[in-house]
Amino acid sequence: MKKAPPVIFPIVTVDRTSPVPLYRQLYDGFREAILERRLRAGQRIPSTRSLATELQVSRLPLLNAFDQLVAEGYLESRVGAGTFVADCHSGAPGPPEPENRSAAARGGARTVSRETDFLLRMETDPWLRGEGAFRVSQPALDHFPLEIWSRLVGRRGRKAHGARAMRYDDPMGHRPLREAVAAYLRTARAVRCEADQVMVVSGSQQALSLTARVLLDPGSPVWVEEPGYGGARDVFRLRGARLVPVPVDEQGLNVAAGIERCREARAAYVTPSHQYPLGMTMSASRRLQLLDWARRNGSWILEDDYDSEYRYEGVPLASLQGLDRDSRVFYIGSFSKVLFPALRLGYIVIPADLVARFAAVRDATDLFPPTFEQAVLADFIREGHFARHLRRMRALYRERRGILAGAIEEELGGALSVLGGEAGLHLVATLSRGNGDRDVAVRAAAQGLWAMPLSSCYLGKASREGFVLGFGGTEAAEILDGVRRLRSVLAT
Repeated sequence: MKKAPPVIFPIVTVDRTSPVPLYRQLYDGFREAILERRLRAGQRIPSTRSLATELQVSRLPLLNAFDQLVAEGYLESRVGAGTFVADCHSGAPGPPEPENRSAAARGGARTVSRETDFLLRMETDPWLRGEGAFRVSQPALDHFPLEIWSRLVGRRGRKAHGARAMRYDDPMGHRPLREAVAAYLRTARAVRCEADQVMVVSGSQQALSLTARVLLDPGSPVWVEEPGYGGARDVFRLRGARLVPVPVDEQGLNVAAGIERCREARAAYVTPSHQYPLGMTMSASRRLQLLDWARRNGSWILEDDYDSEYRYEGVPLASLQGLDRDSRVFYIGSFSKVLFPALRLGYIVIPADLVARFAAVRDATDLFPPTFEQAVLADFIREGHFARHLRRMRALYRERRGILAGAIEEELGGALSVLGGEAGLHLVATLSRGNGDRDVAVRAAAQGLWAMPLSSCYLGKASREGFVLGFGGTEAAEILDGVRRLRSVLAT
């Protein structure tokens, strides 16, 4: 006979000094929990024997209370299974949501930070919510070697050494993964680092958040690319920094314009290998200019190398950090796009003299990253699966980018023009006429097309309009169909 799984004990209190009989207190407690939906339809209730032990009461008042609750339709008894909450709310309106209550009913004003107001834009931007054609930052998850990963997970689970693997870990992250990441970055990206400088984080957003906490004070000016990555701007604004938009051109960030606008900026955020979103590569002269400015001004550079693994033309590009001789660059990377977003693992390469400060801030915020997934990823890298996966994905994404660019040229050549180099998991297509990319993006989302408007990447007034079109997670047939449907949306 299959044993029923353990159930959670609901909070029901009894007052032995009250004149109200115990069975009535128990009845009222369960009835209130059901009406307030703290206990939901179908939820199993512990046995009266278990409840009597938990509440330290006789079973008799519990049996009387349950009999009445069953009779009134709040509970139902299933032979051989136990007692369950009945579906007594079917067709009835639910309890009012807290936001529908008046301020007086809430007990006065509910003061919150105004700094978070701008984040609510995600509620009105449909292109940030969908899954499917042109969704930005989505890799080809169906091509991930799940069988290999599952085998490593199982092996690592069996190798876990009991309680030792469940203890608190280093705020910098699991040492074997940090060593594997450092070796990979030194070889593939020419990053100057040792494992002691690598901090494992929960993706690039946490990397930016920690870096902002350590480097910036409220009011600190920060250069951001214009157009640029909205997620980075959000982090800096939450820190209270003053954003200084610096234009980009075909050579990347215009350093001279940044110096003219705010020479004394505390930091500069850049995507030099594949500018987000326009796709150009920062030229060598601009990189040297930026490093010289940081050295002379005592400023910091945050290099976000978000999808540098995917370059389809020419030789691989070295990192900006590899050119730094004054320890002014923080190198940020993520496994979200090269593996899968739900992994939530990334890294920061920190100048050696600031490692202790970063570790202290990490310890004060979330202590350390989960160890198990880091151990599996370290195995995945060390055993060569990571390098093989990158090679396969490079070929796949090169093909998908070519299909998307070709379809745009064939179907939308008069309306859209492709920008950017042969790299990354998205391309930008600019509008030749002022159609209003946000309005088009909203109409496209209604048709299941997740085309991010280029204008949403600008901090100020957009000098170009168009779309940021992801192709990584979109199959060839879906790309072709999506472009045809986008043509129909543009025509309306």
